[in-house]
Amino acid sequence: MAETKGKFDFAIDRGGTFTDVFARLPDGRERVLKLLSRDPQNYKDAPTEGIRRVLEEETGRAFPRHQPVDTSSIGWIRMGTTVATNALLEREGERTALLVTKGFKDLLHIGTQARPKLFDLEVAMPDVLYEEVIEVDERVVLQQDDCLLPRKDAKRVVTGSTGDSLEVWQELDLECVEKDLRGVLSRGITSLAVLLLHSYTWCDHEKAVGALARSLGFTQVSLSSEVMPMVRVVPRGYTVCADAYLTPKIRQYLKGFTSGFEGGLKEVDVLFMQSDGGLTPMDQFCGSRAILSGPAGGVVGYAITSYSQMEKMPVIGFDMGGTSTDVSRYAGQYEHVFEATTAGVTLQAPQLDINTVAAGGGSRLFFRSGMFVVGPESAGAHPGPACYRKGGPLTVTDANLALGRLLPSFFPKIFGPGENEPLSSEETMKHFRHLTQEINLSLISNQSQVSTTGANHSHGHALPDSRSEMSVEDVAMGFIHVANEAMCRPIRALTQAKGHDTSQHALACFGGAGGQHACAIARALGMKTVFIHKYSGVLSAYGLALADVVEEVQEPCSLQYEQRCFGELDRRVEQLSKRCHDTLGARGFDSGQVTTEVFLHLRYKGTDCALMVTAAGSPSDAQSCRAGDFRSAFTKRYLKEFGFTIPDRAIMVDDIRVRGCGISGIKSVYKTKMGSGHAKPVTTTKCYFDDGYLDTSVYLWEELPCGHNIQGPAIIIDKNSTILVEPCCEARLTEGGDVCITVGSDPHCALGTELNTVQLSIFSHRFMSIAEQMGRVLQRTSISTNIKERLDFSCAVFGPDGGLVSNAPHIPVHLGAMQETVQHQIRSLGNELREGDVILSNHPCAGGSHLPDLTVITPVFRKGVSRPVFFVASRGHHADIGGMTPGSMPPHSTSLQQEGAVFFSFKLVTGGVFQEEAVTEALMAPAQYPDCSGTRNLHDNLSDLRAQVAANQRGSQLVGELIDSYGLAVVQAYMGYIQSNAELAVRDMLRDFARRRRQQTGSLEVESEDFMDDGTPIRLRVQINEEEGSAVFDFTRTGTEVWGNCNAPRAITLSALIYCLRCMVGQDIPLNQGCLAPIKVIIPPGSILQPSQDAAVVGGNVLTSQRVVDVIFRAFEVCAASQGCMNNISFGSESTGYYETVAGGAGAGPGWNGRSGVHSHMTNTRITDPEILEKRYPVILEQFSLRPGSGGAGSHCGGDGVIRKLLFRNKVILSVLTERRSICPYGLQGGEDGAAGLNLLHRANGRVLNLGAKASISLHPGDMFCLYTPGGGGYGREEEANRRPRSKLRRLNETFLERGSVFEYRMAQEGV
Repeated sequence: MAETKGKFDFAIDRGGTFTDVFARLPDGRERVLKLLSRDPQNYKDAPTEGIRRVLEEETGRAFPRHQPVDTSSIGWIRMGTTVATNALLEREGERTALLVTKGFKDLLHIGTQARPKLFDLEVAMPDVLYEEVIEVDERVVLQQDDCLLPRKDAKRVVTGSTGDSLEVWQELDLECVEKDLRGVLSRGITSLAVLLLHSYTWCDHEKAVGALARSLGFTQVSLSSEVMPMVRVVPRGYTVCADAYLTPKIRQYLKGFTSGFEGGLKEVDVLFMQSDGGLTPMDQFCGSRAILSGPAGGVVGYAITSYSQMEKMPVIGFDMGGTSTDVSRYAGQYEHVFEATTAGVTLQAPQLDINTVAAGGGSRLFFRSGMFVVGPESAGAHPGPACYRKGGPLTVTDANLALGRLLPSFFPKIFGPGENEPLSSEETMKHFRHLTQEINLSLISNQSQVSTTGANHSHGHALPDSRSEMSVEDVAMGFIHVANEAMCRPIRALTQAKGHDTSQHALACFGGAGGQHACAIARALGMKTVFIHKYSGVLSAYGLALADVVEEVQEPCSLQYEQRCFGELDRRVEQLSKRCHDTLGARGFDSGQVTTEVFLHLRYKGTDCALMVTAAGSPSDAQSCRAGDFRSAFTKRYLKEFGFTIPDRAIMVDDIRVRGCGISGIKSVYKTKMGSGHAKPVTTTKCYFDDGYLDTSVYLWEELPCGHNIQGPAIIIDKNSTILVEPCCEARLTEGGDVCITVGSDPHCALGTELNTVQLSIFSHRFMSIAEQMGRVLQRTSISTNIKERLDFSCAVFGPDGGLVSNAPHIPVHLGAMQETVQHQIRSLGNELREGDVILSNHPCAGGSHLPDLTVITPVFRKGVSRPVFFVASRGHHADIGGMTPGSMPPHSTSLQQEGAVFFSFKLVTGGVFQEEAVTEALMAPAQYPDCSGTRNLHDNLSDLRAQVAANQRGSQLVGELIDSYGLAVVQAYMGYIQSNAELAVRDMLRDFARRRRQQTGSLEVESEDFMDDGTPIRLRVQINEEEGSAVFDFTRTGTEVWGNCNAPRAITLSALIYCLRCMVGQDIPLNQGCLAPIKVIIPPGSILQPSQDAAVVGGNVLTSQRVVDVIFRAFEVCAASQGCMNNISFGSESTGYYETVAGGAGAGPGWNGRSGVHSHMTNTRITDPEILEKRYPVILEQFSLRPGSGGAGSHCGGDGVIRKLLFRNKVILSVLTERRSICPYGLQGGEDGAAGLNLLHRANGRVLNLGAKASISLHPGDMFCLYTPGGGGYGREEEANRRPRSKLRRLNETFLERGSVFEYRMAQEGV
C-alpha cells in the first residue's frame, strides 16, 4: 500500500510551535523541512504550505498559495497533529452536553475524589468538558446469585456482551429524553456524550439515545459503549466526553486542511497517527484517540530506527522539546497504557506509554530558599527564553548558551520583536549575572541566619558554600546538572517499575534540545550508548512514514482463563480478528499485508492489578486457547514486574483486544557516506564543563564522513539540532548517516563536605530517588490490594539520629510520623542494633499512627563504623491485623488491644533471618482479648512484611552506593544541608507571617480552637519569634483523652503540622526533619493529642488529624475549614468486606472558592468506581452527586459536600466512623459555616434512622444507607461579592501538565 512510485509522499507532524515535514521524492531522495505551525501573514495552514513548497521547489512548477494544491503528483499524506491536545489544553473544544444515568449528574465532577496537588489549598482542577447535563431515568444492574432484595415486580433480564446477566430496573423513556434533547439543541449545543451505567456490557439504552439524538440533528453523538467499552464508568465517561468535545474540532481542522487541495484530497491516501502508534484513515480519526498523535510518531521513529541499529538492545526514547521532555521505552514491542490523564482528563483508550516531565529547553530557572530549581514553569514560545530578545526569563536554553554549548552564529536570525535578529548571548549573560549576584547574597545571608539561630543539621559543617562566591558559569552549570537529574528520575522509575535495569538500555535522543543533554543523562544512568538519528530534529514526522495502519478492536469479558472457557475465548478472538481483517481489507490491504496480535487483559482473581498480555513467544498447546499460552505469558510477566506469582489463584479475563496491522510503512533506507578524509571541524570554540573551559571542536553533521570517530568535547550541528559530545565520550557516524556516541565514565571529581549549592539540589533528588525506588520494590513485591494496588504505603530515608531526610511519596498522615518511630527505636534499642537486624513497630507511643500501619525499619551499617550511619524504613497499611472487626478499624473500640496486634520494638529479622514463627504468634495474639480475633489474613501479612524488608534492603543498597560514590562524610553532610534547607523555608514563612501580623495587630501571638463532635476542645496558641523565624505551638488547653477511639498519638499532630507548614510555605521543599526545627511543640500528656499507652486511636488517625489541621489553619487565618472528616464507611459479612472514605467540600480562601466533592488535607483516597463497586459487592449505588447548598456562603464560597446512597442486596454489618456531624466546618473572615454531615439509614420497611457520627449496625436486604458529607466553610462576607461567584480557573496551558505511567503511579500514591 505504501508503494506510490513516481509520486511525492509526505509525512507531517504538526506541533504546537513547529511543523515538521518529511518528503520522499519520486526519484527516491528524501527531504526534510521545518516551518512555523502558525504564520497567518504568510499562509493559512502549515502542513499544506510544507507540501506546496516541496512540490514547487522540486518540480519547478508554480503552486500559488491562494489556489488549491494540485494533487496529481501526491502519492500519500500521513499526519500527526496536536490539534486535539491543544483544544483540550485551551478548553476550546465543541460545546457539549452529557446525558447520564439519573443520580450521577456530578459523577465526572467528583471523578476519583482525589485532588491533583496535595498541598494546593485552592484545589485548582480543570473544569469538566460538558456545558450541560441531562439526567435520564434509566437503570440496569448486574444480577447476583445471592441477591436477597425483595422483588415487587418482575424485572426484564438481559445478557451483556461479557456474558453477565443484567436486570433492567428502569426502562428508558424516550419521550422524556427527546424533550430534554430538544431543549439542549435550542441552546445551540450540537455535540452529545452519552454515559449510562453498565453500558460497557449492555448498550441497548445508549444506542436508542444515540439514534434519537442523531435524528434530532445532533452533529456529534459519542456513545461510551462505542468509544471504549471497558468497565469503570468514570474513566469511560471522561473518554466519551473528550470524544464528543474534540472530534468536531478535528473534523473542522480536517475540513480546512482538505480544502487547500484540489478535490478535497479524495484521490489521495490520507492517514492520521493515533495515540497508540498506529495510523488510521482521515475519516476514522477521532478525539479520544488523537491526544498523543504528535509524540506517537517520534516513538515509532526511534523504535524502528534505533532498536535494530542497537542490535535489539532495549531503548529509552528521550524527546526533549521546548516545554517538556517525553520519555518512553521500546524493547521489541510498543508499551501501551489503557488509562492515562492528559490536561486533567483521564482517557480510557490505548495510548503509548509516553511520560512527560517538566524539564525542556524553555523550562525556567529559579533559586528558592537556597535550592536550584528547574521548572515546571516554562517560558513558552512567547516570550521564550531570555536569549530570544523578547523579555523572557532565564531557561535551560539560556544555561546552555551561557556555557558555550549553543552557538548563535549557527542559528537563523529569527529572534527579537522583528524576528530578524540572532540569539542574544548578551541578554542571557545579563540575566545570569543578576541571578548569580542574588545567589551569592543569599548564601551569605543564610550563613548569618544559621549563626543567629544556632540551627544546624550538618554535623559540624558550616552552611555556606566553601567558595567565596559562585561564578556565572558555576550557576549555569548547576542548573544544567539539576535539569539532568530531574530527567533521570522518571527514566529510572519507568524502567525499574517493571523490573528492568536502566543501565542495560541505549538512549535514543531526538527533539531539538535533547542533544545537549544526552551524554550527561546516559552517563548518570549508567548507559553506554546514545543514538541520534539523522532525522532526529524531525523524527516524529519520519516515524509517521515508517508506521503501519492499525485497526484495534476490544470488548469486555468476564471469563476465567481455564479449559472450560477456551472454546468461548477462541470464538470471540476469531470474531474480533475477522473484524480487523475485514476493516483493513476494505482499506486496500490484501491478506498478506495484514497481521493480527491478540491481547488478553488478565488479573489474578480477587486483585485489581490487571496486565494487558500478548502470547508472543508463548505458543499455544493443549492446555491453552488457540491464540497462545496466555497463562505462561501472564505468569512470566507478573514475575518479572512484581517478583512473585500466585500459583493456586484463578486468572480472570477482563478484556479481549485484537490489534490488526496493515503493513504500509516505508523501509528505512541507509545510504553509505564513506569518506576518505578525517572529520574536519569548521571552527573551535570554548565550552564550559565541570573542569572549566575546554577547547571544543565544532562539526557540521552534513559534512561528516562515516567511519570516523570524533573525540569529545565536540559539538555537532545540523539544521534542527545541536549535539554536545562531552569529554570522555566518542561519536561516530554510521553508514546511514546517524550519530552513535559511546559514553565513557566520568573522571570522578571529589566533593568536599562544605556546602555546594548545586550539589544540594542534586542530593535532594538523589535522596528522594532512593525513597521512590524503595517504594517501587515494595509495590512490586507486595501481595495485598492495599499496598500493591491502592499504594497505601510510604518509604523514607533517615539520618543516624533518626531525623527524616526524604519521604516519598507524600501520604499526608505519614509525613514526619515515621521519624518518631525510628527515633524511638534508637532510644529503645541503642547498642542492641546489629547489622542484619530489621525492626517492626506500630505502637502509638513508639511513633505509630494507628495499628494497621506497620513500620519496618532497617539500620544501615558501614564497615568500620559501630553504629548505624543511616536508617531506611517503610510503612504499609495492612488490611487486617486482628482486633474486634475485619479491617482492624472498629468504630467503637475503647482500648488499643481491641484494634489489633501491637508491636513496640519487635525484631522482625535477626542476623538476616526472618522471624516467621515469632511474628505469626504476635499477629494472632489479639485473639486472647474478649470479642477479638487474631489477624484474618496471615498469608498477606507475612508476604507484605517480606516485601517491606525487601524494599528496605534496596534502600540500604542504594544508600551504600551513594556513600561509595561520595564518601560517608559528604553524604551525611548533605543530609544535614537538605534538612537545613527545609528549615530555612519554614523560617522564611514564619518571618513573613510575623511581619504581616505585627503590622495588622501589633501582636506576634495567635490562637484558635475547634471541637470534636463529642465536645472535646482542641486549642492552640502560637507564639512567633520574628527575628529567629521560629514558633512555639502550644496545645496545652486541649481536652483530655476520650473513652472512644478519637485519641491521636503525638506523631499524628506532627504529621498534621508538617502538612500545614508545607501548605503555607507554598513551594516545593524537602519534607524532612528540618521543617520542624524552628518549631517547638507542646502537647499535654493525657490529652486527646497525647493519650495514654492503652488508649484506642484508630479514629485519631482518620478524624482527629483533620481537626488539628483545621485548628492550625484557623490560627494563621489561611482558609476556612474543609469538611474536616474522612467519612470512613465499611461494610462486610463472613464472605466479603469493603472500606471507603468519601469526599466533601473544601474550604474557601482569600482568593478562591472551595472545591466541591473532593478529599481535603490529611487524606486523598480515590473512591471505587461505581461499576466495580456493584460488580464485586452486594450493593447498588443509587446516587453519587454533590450536595447543593452545603458549602458556606461568603465572598468566596465553600465547596459542597456529596450525597452517596448505598442500597444493600444482602445482610451485612455497616460501620460508620465520621465527624463534623454536630460541629459545622467554620467559615473565616465573615464567611458562613459549611453544613454539618448527616448519616441516615432508610430501612426497607420505610423507617428512617439517624445513625449519628459513629455506628455499627446490622443491615438487611433493601436497607439503604444515605451519607451526606459536610461542606466547606465560606471566606469573607457575602455582601463583598455576588453569591457564589465563579473562581477564575487557571488556564491549563499556563501550567505544566505531566502525563504517563510514572505520573499516574505518583498520583495514585498521593491518592491514598
